[in-house]
Amino acid sequence: MKFGVSTFITDQGISPTSLGTALEERSFDSLFIAEHSHIPVKRETPYPGGGELPEMYYRTLDPFVALTAAGVVTERLLLGTGIALIPQRDPITTAKEVASLDLVSGGRVILGVGIGWNREEMRNHGTDPTTRGRLTDERLHAMRDLWTEEQAEFHGEFVNFDPVFCWPKPVQRPHPPIYVGGGEGAFRRVARFGDAWLALGESPEKLGPQIERLRDLADREVPVAVYGVPDDPEQVEGYGRLGVERLLFYVPTMPERETLEHLDRLAGLVARYS
Repeated sequence: MKFGVSTFITDQGISPTSLGTALEERSFDSLFIAEHSHIPVKRETPYPGGGELPEMYYRTLDPFVALTAAGVVTERLLLGTGIALIPQRDPITTAKEVASLDLVSGGRVILGVGIGWNREEMRNHGTDPTTRGRLTDERLHAMRDLWTEEQAEFHGEFVNFDPVFCWPKPVQRPHPPIYVGGGEGAFRRVARFGDAWLALGESPEKLGPQIERLRDLADREVPVAVYGVPDDPEQVEGYGRLGVERLLFYVPTMPERETLEHLDRLAGLVARYS
């Protein structure tokens, strides 16, 4: 297995440059960061984790700016979105951001994507929450065309453009890996667009049967990464038995000193399996 970190980078915690350097020094292979463009003050959508929405959701940095900063001070660290909210993103702009980051980082981008949960946030971007799945699929399809075709065009239900030039193209061919996040409702999207499934913190006991169902649906061996993993050796071993490709330990948003101490503890755990 490979080991990375998932976190929220905000204006109150460790900087992306310090975090990127610290992760590479401790031999973590990847950094995946969350995205929220904003949080509406009046929110009816319940927080999936239960209770009050943590403040880190209100204060996330733009993921591509933060990952660029981390990429500048590292050489090997993979730079991932965990996750980019595709229903809230223009596909042409996002395709250019992903390709540009892949170029300046020397081909180190992983695009983690999902459909999101905060309906009020989506509506502020002009997105109907009830059709966000179909919208996401079209935008992913269009982005893939923009990355791989010299003159791309797309005509769909939500996305529509005549032939365009869109450069740069990604360094990775045919494009950076797409990790599709979500539960079993995302399996058809994983099968169609995913280079991997980004599972959201399911225990090994629950994850095993889900992996089997996904691979039956996709009719192929879909790699699996798990987001938000606790630092529990028994769970790590359980994921290893399932053949999970990458574990992303959850790192709370904290100031630099506390973050580095937490990373040291995680690095000690990872060293057992290296």
